[in-house]
Formats: sequence, structure tokens, C-alpha cells
Amino acid sequence: MTILKFFTAYLLGSILLFGLATPATAQLQFIENRGQWDSKVNFKADIQTGAFFMEQKGFTVLQHNVKDLEKLAALAHGDLPAGGAESSTSGAVKKSIPSNKDFILRSHAYRVSFLDAQKGAVASPDKPLPTYNNYFLGNDKSKWQGNCKIYQAVTYKNMYPNIDVRYYTDAGTLKYDIIVRPGGNVNDISLKYEGVDKLEIKNKELVIGTSVGEVKELYPYTYQLQKGARQTLDCKYVLTGNVVRFKIKDYLPNETIVIDPTLIFASFTGSSTDNWGYTATPGPDGSLFAGGISFGSGYPVSIGAFDQTFNGGIDEDSNGPYDIAIIKFSPDGVNRLFATYLGGSGNEQPHSMICDGAGNLVIAGRSNSFSPDPAKNYPTILPRIGPAGNYDIVITKLNATGTALLGSVAIGGSGADGVNIRKKFDTPDGAETTRRNYGDDARSEVLLDGANNILVASCTQSSDFPVAGSSIQSSFGGGKQDGVILKFNPDLSARIFSTFFGGNGSDACFVLSINPATGNLYIAGGTSSSDLPGDRVGVVYPGFQGGEVDGFVTQMRPDGSGIIKTSYLGTIGNDLVYGLQFDKFGYPYVTGTTTGSWPVTNAAFSSQGGKQFIAKMQPDLSAFVYSTVFGTNSTIPNISITAFLVDRCQNVYVSGWGGKF
Repeated sequence: MTILKFFTAYLLGSILLFGLATPATAQLQFIENRGQWDSKVNFKADIQTGAFFMEQKGFTVLQHNVKDLEKLAALAHGDLPAGGAESSTSGAVKKSIPSNKDFILRSHAYRVSFLDAQKGAVASPDKPLPTYNNYFLGNDKSKWQGNCKIYQAVTYKNMYPNIDVRYYTDAGTLKYDIIVRPGGNVNDISLKYEGVDKLEIKNKELVIGTSVGEVKELYPYTYQLQKGARQTLDCKYVLTGNVVRFKIKDYLPNETIVIDPTLIFASFTGSSTDNWGYTATPGPDGSLFAGGISFGSGYPVSIGAFDQTFNGGIDEDSNGPYDIAIIKFSPDGVNRLFATYLGGSGNEQPHSMICDGAGNLVIAGRSNSFSPDPAKNYPTILPRIGPAGNYDIVITKLNATGTALLGSVAIGGSGADGVNIRKKFDTPDGAETTRRNYGDDARSEVLLDGANNILVASCTQSSDFPVAGSSIQSSFGGGKQDGVILKFNPDLSARIFSTFFGGNGSDACFVLSINPATGNLYIAGGTSSSDLPGDRVGVVYPGFQGGEVDGFVTQMRPDGSGIIKTSYLGTIGNDLVYGLQFDKFGYPYVTGTTTGSWPVTNAAFSSQGGKQFIAKMQPDLSAFVYSTVFGTNSTIPNISITAFLVDRCQNVYVSGWGGKF
């Protein structure tokens, strides 16, 4: 069979890379072939930019062009540049995005065969995962296969007499060991490379050239046990034409030898899956929950998961419908503990998650699943709060095993709730007041207090958003949207309070945090209002500072009975607060972005012209303890901030993503 033929066959088997939501894990996963792929394939592993196929006498590597994958990501995600495509008289900065019609994904496959290998080599998989994959795609039922088991290692025993080949991963890299047991002959091992553009040894490494980039097999670390201790052996590649052999010096023929190359896909980065990440949170045992959206069937749900079926949705843009997709990883990142869909007949996305002390997961986001058929609505335990319309805010509590809901609510008015200004791909595009970066439409936060009550900060465009239990603000303030603040009991069976927060402009509550010293609740975000509610006497900035938008911080009583203090945070440019945290002494810290000259106070470190800020404030919001900026000297922010933390030693951590600088 020619390279072109088997490349075509395997490309058909690998196309799931773009149709399924296969999350990246610390270890690759080897999925058994039960008939869903070409019969020559025994096991398949998805790599970051392609696939790895194990066969009876070798393996095949399929790679996609990294530049094409970047274009594919641009097609899928749009192109509002990270860090803030700030609005101007000419509109937001845009780059050319390829169209679906013009897009071509270039790929390359090559095969490695163990020459003269025995016909009787037996594949023995091990380290099974507790889950499996199902493949029910297309109209050909003969290709439909279920219960396809997943392993973390596969050994082919007796590839040559007394020589085994073991495939596995280590720290995310693909490895294969050639294990020469007593009686095996190292000189029997010959690897033939077919379909490569170039094959050479450089700096003791095997360099494999393809039409889409280079792959390296690192220097073959080789060892054997001698007198009970591991002894490293001198081993090197020997290349004759397109056949690779190994030359080993000074080994004991009656002891097992392990030849251990590592495959490095040096030219390739990024993700090739159709699963977009939104949020993550740790569990009390060190496990990790990741939340995103999945665009169809094929997400690796687990046995007994709450929702094992993609629920469909609506076509809001060219990307298609999507559900919330939640996955839980073991503390070492190796095993998938559970994975589930969450959604209804519309579209859903998670914005923020937090885990309680028992390992139960609380998810806050939005949904537009409204149907006369209750089975097609977003899954809630109690009836929807408020009239159904556009998007609603949803809050759901999953048990620690992901098998059942402990509570779930949907709340909203007749307008868009949980949508900051407009959805990701709505037109016209570009920055507007509190929405300045790609992803800003999905900013909100969920938090637990000491009694496991659930608090959420978000936004609403509904003048009839249901309010209750609070005297803060009972009516819509004006502008395009207001912030909203919600509090529910631990199982979401009772609403403690819900309130508007906003003035005569557009407002958004992005983040919230609890002062550990007083128990008071602090909320922060962005506003274009000149009349924010609350006492603004004696604070850092009592009035709106200018530009299109200012940041703000407000301090309120935890029962929702009133606001204690509110302060604007801004310059004459555009300013937003994206992070809010406390140290153990009860001092609040904020981080965000600016296009103005943010004040630098009591800070030894600052970057001149930086457009990201960090500030520590007095608990009563009366002054900065310190304030500084970071980033390059730029007219717009470099980073869209996504996470913020202050540790017990008062060290500050910020993370985010950057784009056009």
C-alpha cells in the first residue's frame, strides 16, 4: 500500500479531531479499534495536531499544518484581538479571517515499520481508564462502534524474538520503549520510515522532515540493570537510507536492555479539538474541574454521568449549537474521573465554577433553552424564576461524582441575562462600554460563603429581572444593562436575595469576594454610569473619571440589606476591574486594564506605560495601600485578565491571554 493510500484511510479515521471534544490531559489516551477505523489500526491516540496509530508491526503518524490550525481557530473563534480592540473613530482593529469556502487543512502522514517483525506479536494494553468512547457517526452503521476501551499504555510482545515494544506517555510526550530481554538480539531491530520528506541524524537525534514540519526522536536513552543498579549504555542511531538501527556498546547480553526514544512534535502547538474552555476550579482533594462548551456528540462522557447525550441547540453563528461540557481530572491529571454534558434544546455556556468542601461542583453560566416541553429546557429542580426570554442566568450544583444534580435554577427577565453587552459573534463587532475583549461577553463569577450559600455576580438587560430580599436597588437603573447580584442557599432551593446594581449607563458585575475579617461582600466590574448606587463619600474616586467606561468596587452587607461604600476606579481612558481578592487581614486587591495613566503609588515595581494594573486598597475603599501597572508601553492593554489570586503571604498572582500588542 502506498503512503497516499494509507494516509487517506487514516485521515478519515482522524477527522474526529475536529468533530469531537477531546480534552487535553496530562497523558495521551490509546483507544482500541473495534471497527470504527481502518482494520490495520489496533489503537489510536490523538496528539495536539494530529493522530498516532498503532499497528501490528509499527505505527503511523498523522500531522496537520500548524498555520492551517491557527486559521481554523480564527474561523471558529472570530478575531476580536486579545487585550482589547478598543473602539475608535475608525472602529475596532480587525485582521483578515479565512472563509469556510476557501479553507484547506494541509496534512502529512508517515509510517514506521519494524522490518522482519514476527507475525505473532501480541498487543497487550494496560492501565485502563474507567470510561470508554462511543462512535456513532455517519450513515454507515458498520462503522458504528460502542464501548471502545481506553488505555494509557500498550505493549506489543515479541515484536522480534524476546523483544517487546511498549508505547506510553510521560509528562505529555509520546514515548516507546524497545525492551530487549535475555535471548533477544539488538541487531534484529530495524525501523523503516515511509512517506517522510527527509530523514537525518543531527546532534545525535533523529530528525524526520515532513511537508508540515519536523518531528524529532530524541537521543535514544538506553539502560540495563547491572548488579542491581540501572546502568546507562552508549547507544546511537545508525541510518542507512530510510532504515534506522541502533548501535549499543558495552552491554551484558544476559540482562534486559531498554531503548527509550521520545517523540517530540517540535513544530506543532495549540489544540485541534472542538471544545472551547471557559473556566476551571480545584477540588478539595487536589482534583481539577474544567468547564467549557462542546459543539456536538462525541464528548467523552463517563458511565453514569448526569447527562451523557448532546442536547442540541440553535445556530447563532457559523459554529453551530453547543452544550456545557464538564470534566473532572484526578489530582495527578492522569485520569478522567467523570465527564458530562449539561444543557437543553438551546445553547449553554459556563462562566465560573467553584467546589465546596465535599467536592460538589457549583457552575454559573447562561442558557437560552426555553421550550414548552420541560424535558428540552435547561435542567432545573425548581421552576424557572422570571419570564423566559433571550438568555437566562443558570446556576447548577453537581455532586462530586458528576452523576446527579443537588440543585439547579434558571433566573432572568424577558431580555438578555448573563450576556455582557452582546454575544461573542453578534454584529456590529468591536468594543463597547463594558465589553472590550474577545470573551468579555461571558464574564461573571460564582462564590460560596462560609455556610456554602451561593453568590453570583453577573449582568442583565431585562428591566423585569426578578428582584427579591434586598433593599439595594429594586428597579433597572438605565443604559443598555445593569449588574445583578444573587444569593441562594446551598442547594439552590431558596433565593436569599437578588438585586440590580447600576446607574444611568451600562453596568456589569464581573467579580465578587468576601472580606474574611468582616464577612462583607465586595463586587467589582465596569460601568459607564455617573450615578452608581451607594455611599461614595471619602472613597478613592467618588465620581466617574472619564472615557467610555470606569471600573468600580462596591462593599455591601452579606444579607443584601444595603451598600456600605462604592468607589469608582478609573482614569480619563477606559478602565475595567476583572479581578477582586482579599488577603487574610481583610484588605481588598483589584486587577484590571486601562487605556489611561493609572496611578502608581507606594510600589517599587511598575512598567512605564503598562496598561494592566494591580492595586491594594483600604477595606473602606478610602485609599490605595499601593497601586502599580505592568505590561509593555502601549496605547491599549496587552492582556485580557482571566484569573487573580492573593495568597496567605500577600503575594499576588495574575494570569490572562494576550494578542495584538
